Amino acid sequence: MSYEVRGGPAVPAGARAGNSGRGSGPRLVAVSDLHVRYAENRSVVERLRPESDEDWLLVAGDVGEYVADVRWALDLLAGRFAKVVWTPGNHELWTPPDDPVQLRGEERYEHLVRLCRELGVVTPEDPFPLWEGPGGPVAIAPLFVLYDYSFRPAGARSKESALEIAEQAGVVCTDEFLLHPDPHPSRDAWCRARLRTTEARLAEVPAELPTVLVNHYPLVREPTRVLWHPEFALWCGTEATADWPRRFRASAVVYGHLHIPRLVWWEGVPHQEVSLGYPREWRSRPGTPGRPVEVFPLVPDGACA
Repeated sequence: MSYEVRGGPAVPAGARAGNSGRGSGPRLVAVSDLHVRYAENRSVVERLRPESDEDWLLVAGDVGEYVADVRWALDLLAGRFAKVVWTPGNHELWTPPDDPVQLRGEERYEHLVRLCRELGVVTPEDPFPLWEGPGGPVAIAPLFVLYDYSFRPAGARSKESALEIAEQAGVVCTDEFLLHPDPHPSRDAWCRARLRTTEARLAEVPAELPTVLVNHYPLVREPTRVLWHPEFALWCGTEATADWPRRFRASAVVYGHLHIPRLVWWEGVPHQEVSLGYPREWRSRPGTPGRPVEVFPLVPDGACA
């Protein structure tokens, strides 16, 4: 039996993104893990609207598993926001046996990129757009970086031993069955290829320009420390990106995947998870489910932007 386990406490943020005191100007907001296959989540997305006609929306993956669902959601959002930027999560890369689109691996990803371009949605394969609203200019960099099983539990010296520990704990990610790495020999090999491609693109951003890095998975391991099942961290990122926020001058990092929406400061950089998650998870949270999180610029609690 395979299943995905996540969870953990939401940690109060010492700072927040917000537009308190600056009216209805453009906002840079983000969501992830919309999982629109769930009827309740689909209703949330149907109600999702910008506060300003100039708002940009960053979508950090896991819109859905079926290509038709991804198209529906991104088409809807692209018609409402001034710009939509998308990066894939693991669920978009699954090949469910009942999806009419049976493409696998890189072919599936490339198909989704073409779909986004039809809709006017920015992807990790497009030039990084420049945000010139509040806090700008800053380069918005959607990243497609997978995981390489390097977020290992204590005592695991190899991918194989880490997977054995996870299986003994009853934690096996569905990716092992539905996320095919074709034409790469493994998911971690695909991750290494994406790391090379993505790092080269980030290195081309002018040195004087800060960035907002948007990835489905956290770029540092720290956010995974609160997982109820720490073994699940295996499928949550790669140690290879740990220095990217510093190296590439990140003013903010946006991610999803863990379904633990919160703000974590790490080495002076804010890392913001913007997940909606599954209905059973968001029903108990305060606030409006699925409301986009303003991720840049950040202001201290109690201050005005």
